[in-house]
Amino acid sequence: MRRAWPALLLAFLTACSVASGATSNVVTLVVGYQSKTINTVTAGTLLRAQGYLEQRLSALGQRTGRTYRVEWQDYSTGAPITAQMVAGKIDIGSMGDFPLLINASRTQEFGDGRTSLISATGYNLRGALNMVVVPAGSSAGTLADLRGKRISASIGSAGHGTTVRALSAAGIDPDSDVQIINQDPAVGASALRAGAVDALGQFVAWPGQLVFAGRARLLYDGAALNLPTWHGVVVRQKYAAANPDAVQAFLQAQLDATAFLNAHPMEAAQKVAAATGLAPEVVYLYNGPDGLVTFDPTLRPDLISALQKDIPFLRSIGGVKGLDLSSFVDPGPLSRLSVPAVHRPSNAGEVWFAGASSTVAASSPDALLRLIRDSGKQVRAAYVDDTDTGTRWFADKSYWVSGNGLHPFDTESEARAYATAHPGSRVVDYPTALRLA
Repeated sequence: MRRAWPALLLAFLTACSVASGATSNVVTLVVGYQSKTINTVTAGTLLRAQGYLEQRLSALGQRTGRTYRVEWQDYSTGAPITAQMVAGKIDIGSMGDFPLLINASRTQEFGDGRTSLISATGYNLRGALNMVVVPAGSSAGTLADLRGKRISASIGSAGHGTTVRALSAAGIDPDSDVQIINQDPAVGASALRAGAVDALGQFVAWPGQLVFAGRARLLYDGAALNLPTWHGVVVRQKYAAANPDAVQAFLQAQLDATAFLNAHPMEAAQKVAAATGLAPEVVYLYNGPDGLVTFDPTLRPDLISALQKDIPFLRSIGGVKGLDLSSFVDPGPLSRLSVPAVHRPSNAGEVWFAGASSTVAASSPDALLRLIRDSGKQVRAAYVDDTDTGTRWFADKSYWVSGNGLHPFDTESEARAYATAHPGSRVVDYPTALRLA
C-alpha cells in the first residue's frame, strides 16, 4: 500500500490537472436582460429567441478551441441587474438610461466591479417611451388632477424620472403634492387595476399594454418633455479584459438581432410576443418600422448628452454619488464592427388587419380612417401619429379633433388644447372620426 500511494497520488493530481484544465477552457457569459422591456430586445428577448449569441460564440469557439456557455437571467427592471453586476454575477446587462447611470455610479465605487457602456439598443429622441397612465374610468384629465393622489413608479427608473419631471413642470411637488409608491412594473400594473393607486408612471411596454387591453388610458406622454430616452448595454470591465472576443461576439449578435428586427418587423414582434406574453399588437406599436423605438446600437452624441442631463435628477434622489461618465462610455468595441445605417420609413399610420402577415400603410390620418371604414375587414390594430409630438399610438385609443381635417392626439389634454387654439374645431371620439373621414 505504501508503494502504491505515490502512484495513486500522482494519478489523482494528474486527474485534477486535467479536470482543472477542462474547466478553465470553458468560458461562461452571464447575460442579464429585461424580457418585457421591449426596446432592449436586440440585446435580450429577441437575441435569445433567435439564438444569435450562441451561434456567434460557437463560431468563436471553433477558432479559439474554447467552449462558450451562455446563461440568461431575466429581470423586471435594471436595478437587480446592477446589483448582480456589482457582485460579479452578471457579465453583460441591458437597461434604461437612468439605471445605466446608477450602474456606472455603483460600480465605480469598486475597483474590480467597474462597468463600461458599449452599445445602445433602442431610443426615442423625444422621450415617448415613458408615460403616465390612469385607470380607464378615471376622471383625471391632466397631471394637475393627480394632486393628492398615489402614483406607482419604479424608483430610479426612466419612467420614474419622466413622472417626476412632468409633475414638476406642471407645478406639482412630487415630494409633497403626490405620493409616489416604489413598485416593480407588474406590481404597479396590478395595483392600478385594483384601484390601489391612481396612476402609473412607467417605461415600455407597460403603458401600451394596459391601454391596449382597455385597463388604462394615457394621461401624459413623455414626448412632451422632448428629452431623449433610451436603453443600452453594459459590460463588466474585468470580464471584457479577460474575454474581449466574447464581448465582440455579443455585439455582433446584437447587430444580427437588430438587422432581423428591422428587416422582419412583424415576425420579430410575433417572436417577442410569444416569449413575453405581451400582445403582438403592443410589441409592434413599439418595435415596428415606424414604431416608438428606433433600434440602433450606435452610442450617438445626443444620447450621451441626454445621460449628462439626467445626472442632476439622480443626484437629487440619491441615485448616484461620484460618477465619471467619460470613463464609463466606451464606443471602442462597437467601432470595430460594421454597423449599418438605420433607415426608417415614414407613413402617417398603419392598419393590421386580422389574418394579415403585414400592415397596410396610410398617407394621412384621414386616409387611415377611410381605409379602416371602407375595408369591411376586422382590424387587429391601427396605429397613427400624434399631431404634435409624432408619438405613434393606437388609433382607437386616440382623441380626434375634427376641423380642417381630422387630427389625432394620444392624450385628451393635447386634443382639447388644439381644439381651443383652432376655432371651429371640436374633439370627437373614434367612431365619429371614422364616420367623418
